[in-house]
This record gives sequence, structure tokens and C-alpha cells, in this order.
Amino acid sequence: MVMAGRIRLSFRSRVLLYLLALCWILVGTCMTFQYRREKEFKKELLDTRLQIYNEYIINCLRMGISPDSVHGLPDDGTGQLRVTVIDSAGNVVYDNNTSTPYPSTNHNDRPEIITARAKGVGYSTARHSESDDTDYFYSARLGDNGMVVRSAALYTHSLKEFLRADRTLLWIMAVMTLLMSLAGFMVARRISQSITRLNLFAARAERGERIYNDEAFPSDELGSIASNIVRLYVQRDQQHREAMRQEQDKIRLKKQLTNNINHELKTPVASMLVSLELLRDHPELPAEKKAEFIERLYANAKRLNSMLKDVSVITRMDEGTSMIEKEPIDLRELVDEVAEEERLRTDMRIVTDVPQIVIDGNRQLLESVFRNLIDNAIAYSGGTEISITADSDGNFTVADNGCGIPEEHLPHIFERFYRVDKGRSRAAGGTGLGLAIVKNAVALHGGCITAANDNGLKMTFRLG
Repeated sequence: MVMAGRIRLSFRSRVLLYLLALCWILVGTCMTFQYRREKEFKKELLDTRLQIYNEYIINCLRMGISPDSVHGLPDDGTGQLRVTVIDSAGNVVYDNNTSTPYPSTNHNDRPEIITARAKGVGYSTARHSESDDTDYFYSARLGDNGMVVRSAALYTHSLKEFLRADRTLLWIMAVMTLLMSLAGFMVARRISQSITRLNLFAARAERGERIYNDEAFPSDELGSIASNIVRLYVQRDQQHREAMRQEQDKIRLKKQLTNNINHELKTPVASMLVSLELLRDHPELPAEKKAEFIERLYANAKRLNSMLKDVSVITRMDEGTSMIEKEPIDLRELVDEVAEEERLRTDMRIVTDVPQIVIDGNRQLLESVFRNLIDNAIAYSGGTEISITADSDGNFTVADNGCGIPEEHLPHIFERFYRVDKGRSRAAGGTGLGLAIVKNAVALHGGCITAANDNGLKMTFRLG
């Protein structure tokens, strides 16, 4: 209950109060010290002037001149002086104040007398004289044989003003205090800007809000620290959001891949089941009919095997580059080997023009890039020639002189299971994953692939 009832000041207010308190303590200490020092200096200055007069009287007494004859000769400008001579027993043996009788009390207990007997000189400020009921500034000096000569200046208004410290210093210090308070306010405000923004940043971060590093902090050490904290958080937040997006994309792609696989498997499995049921239920079928069904079973089994291989490859690529082993690969040698194998299964002319390029890559994936592009051209282009060219920087072009692809299908041909002509693609034995494998394999090797109609279909991509 007690804590709840307290007034909680803001950080800026607390900093300002601390700075003002420190400032006022410092200024107050300096003012007090200087004020007292100035008063002491003026007292010592007046004492010095009176001591000169005391010394003069002592010298005259040494020469046998009586005090009555001495008094009045010098004038030090301090006004009317009362001169008293006190013997070693503390008795007043001379006093120039003729309006009152000699004081009969022992003067050895007077502060200025005690100090003079101990140190040779002494003074007392604004002490009241009982003999004439007046305040004096006393200055005493020890002479010969324990004698003390004491001169006293009337503690008049003019003397009070003389001994008072200069008030100009007080005004100067007051102005300095005001300026330092203003500077403290500006410092507290500047510091609190970074703290306030950091507090807002922490509150927004706790609520999970999107934070942008678009607010400038003051250009000081605290502002730099605060700016770095926000910048690092924004970077981490962006990385986290990107990782979450990629993870969600992977989950979505996996679901899409699973659904597409289920759909694509239905046709060959259904065809195989029909063929097997006919063979089982009709053993009397002619040999040539049985051979036809067996051939159909073999073709669908090959298609299933090809699809499983493609799914395995694309799933492995989805797991990331950490799962892909790389080694130095001579791309000219690899392209020539793939082209030579493909020439054995097509009448189309395959031309290669690739300089020697060595990159760190995965041989199986790189082979799948060129094999799938060639197979795609053989199955769907309807052309007579396939060309594979590259420059020394690893920029490749795979083109055919066939019919090309309708423009509305070009943006989608690298999507999984996308087919321009579904009936024709299935008849050709395609899995619908070939170009998707090409796209991912090229990306895993630091490149990207595009397609365009240029007297046929033209694929351009970069490896390395």
C-alpha cells in the first residue's frame, strides 16, 4: 500500500533532480566557502591595519613616550579608535576612552588577549564592551614584559558594510546556478530521449508489433547504443520472420507435393490394377493380348519409378544445401556426356558449345538439369535441333527450334506438376517435376532460370 501511494517520477524527472541537486550542492558549497573566505580576508585586512597602529604604540612606549602623547598622532583611516594598554596581570593601565572610568575587570579572559599572549597577535569580531556598552572590532598585540596593546574600532554601520562579503559574488553564483540548472535540464532531456524511445521499443517488441529502424536517436554514446540495440533487434526480427516464411513455404510446398503425388499416382496405379485384374480373371486371353497388358504394366511401373526418383530428388533439394554434397565439376565434360547419351534415344540433332568451366556442384543434380531440359525438348518441342551453349562466366542457353510454349503458360512451367497439355504429357511419360527439379537445382548452384519463345523454346540460366 505504501509503494502504491508513492509518486513515481519519470526517468527524465529523476535525472533532472539528480543533476540539479548536484549542481546546487556544488554551487552552494562554493558560495559558502567563498563567502566565508572573503569575510575572513576583510577581517584580516582590518586587523593588519590596526596591528600597524598597535606596533607603533608599542615602539613609542619603548622609547618612553606615554600613551596620552602617542594617541592621535597617526590615523589609519578606520575612524575613531579606542586604545587600551593591559599589563601582564590583565589589568587595564591605560584607556583613551575618557567618558568612562577604566575597566576594573581582568582582561586576560578576553579572546583577543588570550590569542595575543599565545601567538603574539589576536583579534575579535563584534564583541560587546561592558564598560561603555558598545560593540567593537578588537585587535591586540603582545608587547614587552607581558604588556598587551589593544586597539578597537567602533562596530558601526560603515564597518559592518566593510566586513560584509561582496554580494556581487552571490548574484554571479545565482546566475551560474540558473545556467547550470538549464544545462542540466537540456542534458536530462537529451538522455531521456534515448531512454524513452527504448522504453517504447521494448513495449512494442513485447506486444509483438512490427518494428522499423526509422527513428533517429541523439548522436551521443547512449543514442548510439540505443540505435544499435534497435537495429540488431530489427535485423533479428527480419531474419526470424524470413525463417518463419520459408518454413511456412516449405510446409505449404510439402503439402502441395503430397497432394500432387497422390493425384499423379492414381492414373498409373489404376491402369496397373485394371491390367492385373484382367490377367487374373481371364487366363484364356490370347497371348498377344496378355503381352499388351504386360507392356502396359511395364510402362506404368517405369513411370512410377521415374516419379519416385524425381520426388526423391526434389525432396532432397527442399531440405536445403546442407544435404547436398558438392565437388569440383567440369561442366563441358558433363554436358558432352549427357548429350551423347541423349543422342542414342532421339533423332533430333543435339549441338553443344561449352567452354571448360569448373564449379563446385553436385554431379547428379547438374546432370538432371541438362537431362531434363533435353528430355523436355525431345518430348514436347516437335523440333529437329537442340543446342546447348555457354560463355566462360557460366551463362547457359538451352534452346530448340520447335513450336515453343503459349505465352500464358511460360510463367508456370517451372511449377511442380504443371503441364501445358496434360493428356500429351502423361502419354509421353512425364512426371510433371522435371522443370521444377531444374529450377531448384539451378538455384542451389547460385543461379536462376528463365524461359522465352525465340524460334522455339529458349532456356537461359547461370551456374557457378
